[in-house]
Amino acid sequence: MGVMSSRDALNLARDRGYDLIAIAPNANPPVCKLVDLGKFLYEKSKREKEAKKKQMKVEMKQMRYRLKIDKNDFDTKNKKVKKFLESGNRVKVEIWFRGREMAHTEKGFELAHRIIDALSDVGSLVSEPKLSGRNLIFYFEPTKETLKRLKERRDKDGKKNEDNEISSKEI
Repeated sequence: MGVMSSRDALNLARDRGYDLIAIAPNANPPVCKLVDLGKFLYEKSKREKEAKKKQMKVEMKQMRYRLKIDKNDFDTKNKKVKKFLESGNRVKVEIWFRGREMAHTEKGFELAHRIIDALSDVGSLVSEPKLSGRNLIFYFEPTKETLKRLKERRDKDGKKNEDNEISSKEI
């Protein structure tokens, strides 16, 4: 509508039954729009909900290992960490040292490198193993390929749900 004074814009909005909303108040001159405020807020909240649906929430999971761990326990914990990574979560891995085990931290680093090698196909190492008090800590996050497979799986599941809804409506 062009450049006009704020009074003229308010009068114009009242005459037409709309609200005057400042879209870019810091611009020179400020940019305003004539809109029905209720409808504007409703559409804005609807867009935000849609964006939130598509957004992937990433959680931090944690797995604790002991220095003296048997092969079967090691494999079981690694399977669980793989599940966490395949579902799109980050994983914090801790190796506990108890008592005299603190004298043999190099064995903890060896165990950490075994874990890293076992999980390298689904996760990438975010931070190198570091000693923090009596624990050796490092972090994993899913690789891009893992996230791509997860997205494809979710899209496939979403299509199945839509097909089920359609077939139930037809009945």
